[in-house]
Amino acid sequence: MRAIGITGFKNSGKTTLTGLLATALEGLGRKVAVIKCTHHGLDLPGRDTSKLSAPGRPVAALGEDDAAIFWSGKIGFMDLFTRLPADIVLVEGGKNLTFLPRVLCLRDVLEAPMLAPELAVGTFGPIGLPPLPAFDENSLDELARLADAKAFVLGGLDCGLCGRENCADLTRDILADAATPGDCLALTPSSLSLRVNGQEVPLNAFTAQMLEGGLRGMLAPLKGMTAGTVEIVLK
Repeated sequence: MRAIGITGFKNSGKTTLTGLLATALEGLGRKVAVIKCTHHGLDLPGRDTSKLSAPGRPVAALGEDDAAIFWSGKIGFMDLFTRLPADIVLVEGGKNLTFLPRVLCLRDVLEAPMLAPELAVGTFGPIGLPPLPAFDENSLDELARLADAKAFVLGGLDCGLCGRENCADLTRDILADAATPGDCLALTPSSLSLRVNGQEVPLNAFTAQMLEGGLRGMLAPLKGMTAGTVEIVLK
């Protein structure tokens, strides 16, 4: 599963672009999911989920054709990302998520330095930022093809296993064709990989070694345990 961000300040057109790009990517046959990052609450005061929620108490909602879960308290991006059944995830907002590429929605060219333009694949709207390619509503299909080709997500651990200081440096190098997403060793640690609902969960070296060592130790005495690939399924 891959991701690309839609980044900008308030009233820059992020939500408009997210909806349009999702439709365009679906037109390419991709299954799309959306994560919206916001500094505001996810429900209006006085509505049912707000009345039922309390610190530490998640609230789930079931409708005839949809469902939602409201967590009380902050959880990580990967906690959501790995639970979304999609080919590509559009992340609206999330200026600080430097482990995936982004499209910039600018109200003024002076905003660009605050939005990490070195992590961008292009801009959308009336304000461009050469040499980045610029897109508008008349070139959505072209933007969708670019997003489909460039989308990826790294482990987001800033672990340094790739030889770089942080994930932002690796993201920048990938977009400059100086690296690939496969250089993120947090997603391919040693001989251990962990998947939840089919999606790989990033692990730093210490966690991977700890899990691998513990599992090997517990499984070694079992009858029929031989060298090879071991599959464990938890439901």
